[in-house]
Amino acid sequence: MASLVLFINSFLSYLLLFVLIVALVVVACILGAKWRKSSDLKKAGVAGPTMPETVETGK
Repeated sequence: MASLVLFINSFLSYLLLFVLIVALVVVACILGAKWRKSSDLKKAGVAGPTMPETVETGK
């Protein structure tokens, strides 16, 4: 019985580690894709979304 508890404990520890690594990989892929898109836009000379400098009121 004690060996079963030790096995389950080890299994859950490695499972938690695996889930943590997968989550980090997903976050890294999302950030990498975002940074790549912004880098490509900068190289192409396209500015991102900008705010207008002045607001016309129509007077």
